[in-house]
Amino acid sequence: MRRSLAARLALAAGLGSFLLVLFYFQSSLSPDGDRSGVGIPSYRNRIMLVTQWEPICEDGDLPLKVHKRGTTTPLAVKSFQQGWMVGDSEDGAMRSTWQGKAGRSPLQALYESYQFEQSTLQAVHHQRRETLSNVCNRYTRKRRLLQRDDLRHLVVDDTHGLLYCYVPKVACTNWKRVMMVLTGQGKYQDPLEIPAHKAHVPSNLRTLSEYSVPEINYRLRSYLKFIFVREPFERLVSAYRNKFTLSYNQAFHKRYGTKIIRRHRQEPSDKALERGDDVRFEEFVYYLVDPRTQQEGPFNEHWERVHSLCHPCIIQYDVVGKYETLAEDANYILQLIGADTTVKFPASSKTTRTTDDMTAQFFKDISPFYQRRLFNLYKMDYLLFNYSIPSYLRIR
Repeated sequence: MRRSLAARLALAAGLGSFLLVLFYFQSSLSPDGDRSGVGIPSYRNRIMLVTQWEPICEDGDLPLKVHKRGTTTPLAVKSFQQGWMVGDSEDGAMRSTWQGKAGRSPLQALYESYQFEQSTLQAVHHQRRETLSNVCNRYTRKRRLLQRDDLRHLVVDDTHGLLYCYVPKVACTNWKRVMMVLTGQGKYQDPLEIPAHKAHVPSNLRTLSEYSVPEINYRLRSYLKFIFVREPFERLVSAYRNKFTLSYNQAFHKRYGTKIIRRHRQEPSDKALERGDDVRFEEFVYYLVDPRTQQEGPFNEHWERVHSLCHPCIIQYDVVGKYETLAEDANYILQLIGADTTVKFPASSKTTRTTDDMTAQFFKDISPFYQRRLFNLYKMDYLLFNYSIPSYLRIR
């Protein structure tokens, strides 16, 4: 009996030693400073993000896990207002590259300003963040996983400590121009000197998806994150006008127009099926609410919902700008980063802009049934960014 007990104890001790050695060996495979973003997940690379739902990034192609507040991680990071504990040498090296003349990052400049009496503009932005947070808390129940591809719309400015989630049809061309000036190290001086097509060349700006997991975590918790939004149906009509009514957008006509006409037009002509350049707005609406469209994958970015492009219930945006107050909100951000006074956000064109009255005309011939279905599709954007149900809709 004693021999049997002694044998069991020896076996348990041996197994414990083996597991200890194995754990040590695995930990050594993921050293600090690893930029590859692949390999075995290491506790040293887990970082708590300062966001509303506080995602945690893991190494490699694993998704970014979402944890609620109050959870603990091997590496604790305090909220920005309280300061943070540096996780590795990468933090210290990067921090000095983007602090402004006053030694403060844009994120510090934003939240430190709330220690004093708020201006009207600060109060507006505070209310937008509160609305966003409340809607997320109310309607977000599922803990979805954030993939690396979800970060493709987040443009990075390491010089000023900025993350900008671009939303097509919400002045994103001009914002990309401004970001090229800010990150160009003197190569560009005036945003309007940059041709529009050049602003959309992927190699001209880096997105967050291109960084390693530790670098992603660092930027998400330390950089000023901002987004610009627009009345959802006005943005949708703007996308339709730009992509389906202009002759030069043949790529969209071929890829989407031909499919829309084939599925949603009775007895289409051979010419329409071949060219796809005369899609009607009601056919576009039918295409959007068609279950087959949603089963085929994400929408094109020009009519994709903002909450699906920028994930505002996972990533906590510090500034929510609006197309309706574009100039004012853009100047607010440029002031926060301490940008040179010569960097001006380009004035928007009033001649070709899609307005609320114009949007109402497009919806005039859409039946209440399809208006309701379309509204349900974009409902979260209306709620998250506090837009009222348009008066021209017949869905009440």
